[in-house]
Amino acid sequence: MQLGLDPEKNIIFVQSHVPAHAELGWILGCYTYTGELSRMTQFKDKSSKNADNINSGLFTYPVLMAADILLYQTDLVPVGVDQKQHLEITREIAERFNNVYGETFKVPDGYIAKLGAKIMGLQNPEAKMSKSNENLNDTIYLQDTPEEIMKKFKKAVTDSEGIVKFAEGKSGINNLMTIYSSIKRKTLDEVEKEFEGLGYGVFKTKVAEAVIEELKPLQERYKELLENKEYLNKVLQKGKIEAEALANKTLNDVKQKVGLICL
Repeated sequence: MQLGLDPEKNIIFVQSHVPAHAELGWILGCYTYTGELSRMTQFKDKSSKNADNINSGLFTYPVLMAADILLYQTDLVPVGVDQKQHLEITREIAERFNNVYGETFKVPDGYIAKLGAKIMGLQNPEAKMSKSNENLNDTIYLQDTPEEIMKKFKKAVTDSEGIVKFAEGKSGINNLMTIYSSIKRKTLDEVEKEFEGLGYGVFKTKVAEAVIEELKPLQERYKELLENKEYLNKVLQKGKIEAEALANKTLNDVKQKVGLICL
């Protein structure tokens, strides 16, 4: 399983350790329209669920995300389906700025996996799986124990047909098939054949076992790293220095073009 990043090949840092993110976010906010931000699906969804806490940070989050991407002259951004709209506004902001000040930002493309780009909730397969969901049985967390994972999958919502088949109206089974096929690197047709004639009980167990097996090496490595604070701090310090060098190069170019004094 390749879920982590190799610090020898990648720059790993904490966003808040590089002030250029917030600085560029503010500048780009001056080239972003409130109408664009109010149309963001995630903002409308989260604000409808939290009517008493609709803050400006939630509203302007897509601008900060744009800064995160554009600071590093990014070519390709791996995103899920739910983040596609945020990438689109990032492209619009970059093009708008470039049209005013000349070539400044690379306009990034998105990479969305053909399978598994959007995993739905186990209890509500009509909505995406989310770590912020109050129903803990709806989401698989990377540090869930094997027992917790098995229990959640056995409780997963399906339907009354008892047939493992990817089809319209079978959102629960479609979601479980997507998870299983993504982990096992199998097509949906292959998954259907594998579980032909078997009930949902067997299928849910096999999906849970696949997830447990996939997460095991990650969880073991996570535990090892967490116990080595000195190594983690060195990685973050090295990443901060390298990220700042790249980010500040773009930020200073932007500042000069908009008329801000760079010291």
